[in-house]
Amino acid sequence: MEKVRVGIIGCGKISGIYFKNCKSFQALEVAACADLNLARAEASAEEHGIPKACSVQELLADPDIDLVINLTIPAAHAEVCIQALEAGKHVYVEKPLAVTREEGQRILATAQSKGLLVGSAPDTFLGGGIQTCIKLIQDGWIGTPVAASAFMIGRGHEHWHPDPEFYYAPGGGPMFDMGPYYLTALVALLGPIQRVTGSAKASYSERTITSQPKFGQKIKVETPTHVAGVIDFHSGAIGTIITSFDAFGGAQVPRIEIYGSEGTLSVPDPNTFGGPVLVRRLDAKEFSEIPLMFGYADNSRGLGVLDMAYAIRNKRINRANGELAYHVLEAMHGFHDASREGKHYVMHSSCEKPKPMPSGLVKGVLD
Repeated sequence: MEKVRVGIIGCGKISGIYFKNCKSFQALEVAACADLNLARAEASAEEHGIPKACSVQELLADPDIDLVINLTIPAAHAEVCIQALEAGKHVYVEKPLAVTREEGQRILATAQSKGLLVGSAPDTFLGGGIQTCIKLIQDGWIGTPVAASAFMIGRGHEHWHPDPEFYYAPGGGPMFDMGPYYLTALVALLGPIQRVTGSAKASYSERTITSQPKFGQKIKVETPTHVAGVIDFHSGAIGTIITSFDAFGGAQVPRIEIYGSEGTLSVPDPNTFGGPVLVRRLDAKEFSEIPLMFGYADNSRGLGVLDMAYAIRNKRINRANGELAYHVLEAMHGFHDASREGKHYVMHSSCEKPKPMPSGLVKGVLD
């Protein structure tokens, strides 16, 4: 297959794993990188052997770039995505798709008008762990799924991240930071969402950074930091989800569980690609671990980009696509809206349940 030439915009903390993995995929060629801080782009290019470091506008103007990976902060996601699409390039963006629903809609509308693809993280649901869970549900191991629970409960990014401020700005918080992993996994497992409700609050108006290099600095909290939600899926299943940055003592809860008419499925951390996958059926006394049936169980961030490359060349829909990402974005806003307005939020968007990954894949090959 002819290689898809990739340019990466945003050379911050998350970019390292994208450089590493995308360079290892034979269908991709990482041709350039850019950052508002040119010195940061140059350092990344030198570290990862990228032939060109340049400004954002230079990268967007490069006619040889087929696909832009947008790793900027959430507030810049929409602007950079739309600029890339208007430059005639497919775009894959880190989660969330955008900060607002209106921005997300503009991204999708621009892509449609240009005949281009949009992809978005997370792509962890393409890994061996969640793909094995999808297969188990399809094969009837737990019968008909009737309910689900999801928990992401922690102490906040100011304790470890070097630049944690944007996690407490609009478009941040636990729902918009980590919710995409959990909601995307739930949609991949159970299908699209019909409506949501919930309660959301900012438990503390200010946070103190305890990580370096900004130790002691204060952050004004401008978004909810504890969100508890209920999800009604079109399939009839009911889900509960809690995302929180307010548990300073940590938590001991499962990541995701699916409850079926004939058993329970314990889904691995949706922020990872591997296992363990655990099942307890009606007649079993305890949970048993199920061997993974699919590859890509290591840290395979960029797998969604690889899937996009095959989608571009083979003229198909990519799995971690814009419609899925927008559906998740709308649901996240729906929890906040429901809390503020005291009622259910009925979803306006829907999406196709992502097509499962084929089994027996050779690493680096998807089609």
